[in-house]
Amino acid sequence: MTRDTIRLGSGAGYSGDRIEPALELVERGEIDYLVFECLAERTIALAQQARRRDPDAGFDPLLGSRMRAVLGPALQRGVRIVTNMGAAHPVAAAQRTASIARELGLAPLRVAAVTGDDVLAHVLEGDYRFEESGTPLRELGDRILSANAYLGISPICAALRTGAQVVITGRAADPALFLAPLVHEFGWSMTDWERLGQGTVVGHLLECAGQVTGGYYADPGHKDVPDLARLGFPIGEVQADGSLVVTKVASSGGRVTAATCKEQLLYEIHNPARYFQPDLVADFSQVRIEELGADRVRVLGGRGAPPTGTLKVSVGYVDGWVGEGQISYAGTNALARAELAREIVRERLRLTGVSMSESRFDLVGVDALHGMNLARRGEAPYEVRLRVTGRASSMSEATRIGNEVETLYTNGPAGGGGVTKHAREVVAVQSVLIPAGATVAGVRLCEVAA
Repeated sequence: MTRDTIRLGSGAGYSGDRIEPALELVERGEIDYLVFECLAERTIALAQQARRRDPDAGFDPLLGSRMRAVLGPALQRGVRIVTNMGAAHPVAAAQRTASIARELGLAPLRVAAVTGDDVLAHVLEGDYRFEESGTPLRELGDRILSANAYLGISPICAALRTGAQVVITGRAADPALFLAPLVHEFGWSMTDWERLGQGTVVGHLLECAGQVTGGYYADPGHKDVPDLARLGFPIGEVQADGSLVVTKVASSGGRVTAATCKEQLLYEIHNPARYFQPDLVADFSQVRIEELGADRVRVLGGRGAPPTGTLKVSVGYVDGWVGEGQISYAGTNALARAELAREIVRERLRLTGVSMSESRFDLVGVDALHGMNLARRGEAPYEVRLRVTGRASSMSEATRIGNEVETLYTNGPAGGGGVTKHAREVVAVQSVLIPAGATVAGVRLCEVAA
């Protein structure tokens, strides 16, 4: 028997998000599902790097903290958890979750890991070119670290059908984490494009958590949002026809309005009428948004069409090294001293032959974001921070960039302090499209016996 309404709580909008709002959703939100959306394109490439260093790693670093916080209260209240915190290793993430449950005495418990998004072998064997640059992947050789396809809802639904209380995926389409529970609970057909389209609207509005409750919306004096330090994460009340009411826990911080929902609806959307997903092409162009009352917004009108038959794959690869150094100047004539320091470092890097393919010499607070042409040059700032960054061909060359900034301590100009420096490998991401049939998704179960 299907339910009339499903309440979905968004427990995270990115890997390092706050944990307390998710616990608030479980304890006070009367939700049926808690969804942690924690995976970005670059995040999974870095997770693949971590797994190469340690075969038991590769999942979200906050998985343990999140599960320790919410697993007990969720099981007590019958709240099921769906998350992409598996990143590069969903099986290890499921095993870790089961281990935490045993430590906390939470049993019985069934954890499901969704597999099949890692398509590195397929991509390396094929004749693919990056969608963004047109570069053949073969030109990168052993610099390629990872290739993960955006999976759709089918394996998540399969995991839910096993009775799993926790479902952990790797790379899946962000809205799919929310759409899958709706299809599972309401029994929607995989060709019911109107409901699938509306369910994709649900996922898109909820996937970034605090953004839709006013976090990314807030602009003091123009778009005021109350109590942001206690920002509540959103709840989606979804009816069997796919209609949505976005709300939040009463008395939590933030605000849900037509404006916050409209801003989130347009987030990361190139063509609202053609939003490509693994299971459909969603159409947001006819979405209607209506305020019902305080922190209650109804959303209708999502539609869809059959999918393209291809899946997007995020390919992570090593793209050189970046070195950086920073130093601060404060007090009288701070800006002039920072400008002199910038020119000294620029000349030093030239004189010593540091090889850089790209470089930036920014005065933070003055011209770092928009350059001098757009920067407002009114009264000179009392404090300025110089940041020098360059892309190099090796770690040793990248290290020299920060070293030159550090030498300003004793080699002028006067009054520099607070130096930081670092060098790191750059992991870049581009995309390819593969046939949908090239992936073989599966479900692995981890059981915690009573």
